[in-house]
Amino acid sequence: MEFPVRPALARAVPTLPTGPGWWFECKVDGHRMVLRRTDDGVICYSRTGRTVTSHWMDLAVPAMQLPPGTVLDGEAVIWHDGRIDFGAAQARAASSLDRARALAARLPASYMAFDVLAHPDHGGDALAARPYTERRTVLVDVLAGIGPPLQPVPATADRDTALEWYETLQPQGVEGIVAKPSGSPYPFGSRTVWRKIRHADTTDANVVGSVGPRRRPRRLALLPAGEGRPRLSAPLDPVLAARLGALLDGAIETGEQRTETGETYTALVTGLVVEVLAGTGRHGTLNVVRAR
Repeated sequence: MEFPVRPALARAVPTLPTGPGWWFECKVDGHRMVLRRTDDGVICYSRTGRTVTSHWMDLAVPAMQLPPGTVLDGEAVIWHDGRIDFGAAQARAASSLDRARALAARLPASYMAFDVLAHPDHGGDALAARPYTERRTVLVDVLAGIGPPLQPVPATADRDTALEWYETLQPQGVEGIVAKPSGSPYPFGSRTVWRKIRHADTTDANVVGSVGPRRRPRRLALLPAGEGRPRLSAPLDPVLAARLGALLDGAIETGEQRTETGETYTALVTGLVVEVLAGTGRHGTLNVVRAR
């Protein structure tokens, strides 16, 4: 297995799939993280492959209890006032190292694991090719001996139970359900195998420019999938603006441009993709949720 791995993604669907052979997991909204136990320690990777261990030492330290050669996929989440606080996880991920340590002391994180890609007692990295149900059994067994803050996400083979979770757990920060075929191997880098239904779904948009200071943009110029002209986003949350500014720091400027409605922005050459709230309409407001 080569690192960083290409995490599996889920394709948005309007309803949960029906029929036999599906398992359903609670979808929690945090910071996607692949957690790798090596011979020397623990490495935490973000969804994009960046090493983020130093920002999540409150997860890396308990993960030392895992046997070397274990690789988990999941979400780093932060519980606050009885619910999962997505903003707190984003603030931690976007902060300086000193600030991350201070935030961890005040609001410690939990790791909600939903897959195990390798384990020394279960075929090493060949485990990823085994069916989901087998990997799920290994995941539950491995984490049972460790306990919080490392824990498996709730999962069920019963669609009615999954729908009940979807309808009742949103106040606790559960944003939806992910459906996975019971017999499928781990789909590295694919968005075609897993399905997701969310209360507020999102779509992707390419970042083609910004408004305001590069290190802390006020808005982004975005080209949503399927559209031919850029549009400006809604004003960015300060914490998100700081994180996006760091990702845009090396982008090349190509001059001032205008949107179809006449708004100006600084055009940038970037490979950055962001999530925006779906259902905003072709000419509606684009609310940026996070960087991909």
